[in-house]
Amino acid sequence: MIAMILSAGEGTRLRPLTYSLPKPMVPVANRPVLEYTLQNLKKCGITQVIINLSYKAEHIQNYFGNGSNYGMQIQYSLEKELLGTAGGVKKVEPYLLADPDPDFLITSGDGITNFDFSRLISFHRKKKSVATMGLKKVESKFEYGVTFIDKNSRIKKFVEKPSWGDVFSNVVNTGNYVFSKTILKEIPKNKFFDFGKQVWPRLLKKKKPIFGLEFRDYWTDIGNLTEYFHAQKAVLDRLIAVQIPGSQAKPTISP
Repeated sequence: MIAMILSAGEGTRLRPLTYSLPKPMVPVANRPVLEYTLQNLKKCGITQVIINLSYKAEHIQNYFGNGSNYGMQIQYSLEKELLGTAGGVKKVEPYLLADPDPDFLITSGDGITNFDFSRLISFHRKKKSVATMGLKKVESKFEYGVTFIDKNSRIKKFVEKPSWGDVFSNVVNTGNYVFSKTILKEIPKNKFFDFGKQVWPRLLKKKKPIFGLEFRDYWTDIGNLTEYFHAQKAVLDRLIAVQIPGSQAKPTISP
């Protein structure tokens, strides 16, 4: 299966760190956050990757190259103008359709997680789903899309970054998806289009078979400086099993 890593955003909420680096290159325990995503994909058996880029794209291309150092095949899609999460996927439609697998995976270049993507793929296929969303219970509900699933795990309600009056759940969209390639028909060409604001609500309205799988594994999106701090602490406290360069001086760190 092909995985697309969304990495084209400017990361304005992470300034000043992103004045000189694109958000996926911001270091967590001395590694770019994007490197952890690639490591997790490889662990789950996914080695074909396409990454969309825009802001300071050369930093990512120069560091990761064609992926051979990671035992992966990496392609890049450059966006002169941002196309949104779904619009960026539509841009690489020919590349996705050339692959014989009927589905593809979407993940983020600015998240830290140990989600088992193979489990998400298996769940997607078992449910014969058009679109499957990785979910996670969180304390703060306003930074993410809030999702409600029924007893069969079918998504019944979704609100992207809700206001106080719209909060109905503490289960949120993590931005990790498996899609059938039929989803590409729902996305217009050469237009800014977003999964959270447009694609998922459209699928709900059309009553398409869409499902959500809740993970208990660690996950955070380093979208702002607070979450960036939490990610650093989680990695150093070994809340997530990742390879950290160097040796550990003390068993714990202080907040």
